[in-house]
Amino acid sequence: MNDQKIIQAFQAAKERYAEIGVDVEKAVVELDKLPISLHCWQTDDVIGFENPDGNLTGGIQATGNYPGKAHTIDQVRADIDKAMSLIPGKHRVNLHAFYGDFGGKFVDRDQIEPKHFQSWIDWAKEKDYKLDFNCTCFSHDKSADGFTLSSPDPEIRNFWIEHVIRSRKIAEEMGRQLGSKCMHNIWIPDGSKDLTVNRLQYRQNLKDSLDKIFEYKTNDEYMKDCIESKLFGIGAESYTVGSHEFYMGYGVKNNVVVTLDSGHFHPTEVISDKISSLLLFLPEVMLHVSRGIRWDSDHVVILSDELQAIAQEITRANAIDRVHVGLDYFDASINRIGAYVVGVRATQKAFLQALLEPIIQLRAYEAKGQNFERLALLEEAKSMPWTDVYNYYCMQKGVIAGESYIANIEKYEQEVTSKR
Repeated sequence: MNDQKIIQAFQAAKERYAEIGVDVEKAVVELDKLPISLHCWQTDDVIGFENPDGNLTGGIQATGNYPGKAHTIDQVRADIDKAMSLIPGKHRVNLHAFYGDFGGKFVDRDQIEPKHFQSWIDWAKEKDYKLDFNCTCFSHDKSADGFTLSSPDPEIRNFWIEHVIRSRKIAEEMGRQLGSKCMHNIWIPDGSKDLTVNRLQYRQNLKDSLDKIFEYKTNDEYMKDCIESKLFGIGAESYTVGSHEFYMGYGVKNNVVVTLDSGHFHPTEVISDKISSLLLFLPEVMLHVSRGIRWDSDHVVILSDELQAIAQEITRANAIDRVHVGLDYFDASINRIGAYVVGVRATQKAFLQALLEPIIQLRAYEAKGQNFERLALLEEAKSMPWTDVYNYYCMQKGVIAGESYIANIEKYEQEVTSKR
């Protein structure tokens, strides 16, 4: 797109928004403050580097066989760098524990250390990225029966307790070296495919394991723990130990950040309505932005009604600085770098639209009971020229605006990923 045309369109949009009381320049500044955490596992279909020939287990499944996936750490980093070059703003990278730089040696999960992630930290410093982290409680022999932190076997539980504690220490070191708080997320696949009798006992085991994990006190300036629920997973259709109710209760009682994944709830249930409730009882909330289709989650994020509702709920609550935003999907059926760029840009666009809402007038209408006026203005806001503002933001950041990034990604596929 021509820069002059982008500027002209932006100036016209700025004037139009001013007519309804919106400061476009302020909205762009606020959008630029929002870092989005890119999930490393989109590059290689959640395989990692602990055992590159291993199979996914624990309800994790990447579908599709599109050519060009990353096979090495260098390839993962190159693909993330490419995606970042097509996304305006400064963003983060989210790592799972089995993406460590193990030097070709097998290092079991209860033996990982910060040194296995030092090359990631050095790379992040060089690229001016920040890092987030996840313990990896799936795709392992000791998770084969479907239970980890809630296992009836104390030896299994202790193994995973040690793994999570070590993961927290790694996250703390990432935050210390990079000068930015690392969000460490705990998600476990624990559950049962069919009817379960001892539901309470498994949850008691999980609670006890978490209590032991959090006995190790970390520096809140360097890292924050998050606990993530799920409705069910493949192989855990009948019973999921870490339900929303379990983690919401544990998080509120123990002041642990709760992670809301937009693909982890019933298809008719939305997380946008949960955000304001959690913000009343917790200082921070973590989001994993995904897209569910029917019963399945983890599709590439698009500019959907629910994504817009999530962004609106956060901005209307003046909570952008209290909500951490990361992506979580793995699509092996399309170009993987393209999946990144589509997802992050969609998320940014949702937040930009929310920041461009005429919120002062909307609140005034609501306070006076002028519900028709409120509804009408909300509808008119949908067709305001927000796309011209986003294109301007891209141009400001030296990033390709509009659909031209498609050809850029195709070129990278021809020159790089197709040769793997």
